[in-house]
Amino acid sequence: MATKIRLQRFGKKGKPFFHIVVADSRSPRDGKFIERLGSYNPNTNPATIEINFEKTLAWVNQGAEPTDTARAILSYKGVLYKKHLEGGIKKGALTQEQADEKFTAWLESKAGKISGKTEGLATSKADVRKAALAAEAKKKEDRAAAIAAKNAPVAEEVTEEAPVVEAEAATEAPTEETKAEDKAE
Repeated sequence: MATKIRLQRFGKKGKPFFHIVVADSRSPRDGKFIERLGSYNPNTNPATIEINFEKTLAWVNQGAEPTDTARAILSYKGVLYKKHLEGGIKKGALTQEQADEKFTAWLESKAGKISGKTEGLATSKADVRKAALAAEAKKKEDRAAAIAAKNAPVAEEVTEEAPVVEAEAATEAPTEETKAEDKAE
């Protein structure tokens, strides 16, 4: 029987959640499976992957073929690298201690990358939040300035209109006098 390591889809529409399972290659995607190895949640950032490392490594060593997505997940978690190192031990290219050192160094570098990504996401989220608060404060100041400008001219217009009316009356009076003088002549 040909076995595959693949994903079984769960979750609602638009929010997938997957179980990583070992199943017969002839069974349907969400159908019967042999063993559940872990879970994969792509909705979080970075994606949450929980896997039973020893069981998965045993199945890969027995010949279970992972699908493309499952292969990427197993590679991300280091299962395929561990299998590669075990192949080197069997061939005599490496000792067990050397393989263990390489694997732990790889795990530490991988953990550093993951923590760097989470820190980067947290800082970018904080920067976006600061920018949004600054934009909101600027908008609030602009609104306050617009309201002040709207209220201030009303008071100034009343005081400014009176001299204008007087000036108009002063300019109109001489024109009437000049008209009267013109008629008299």
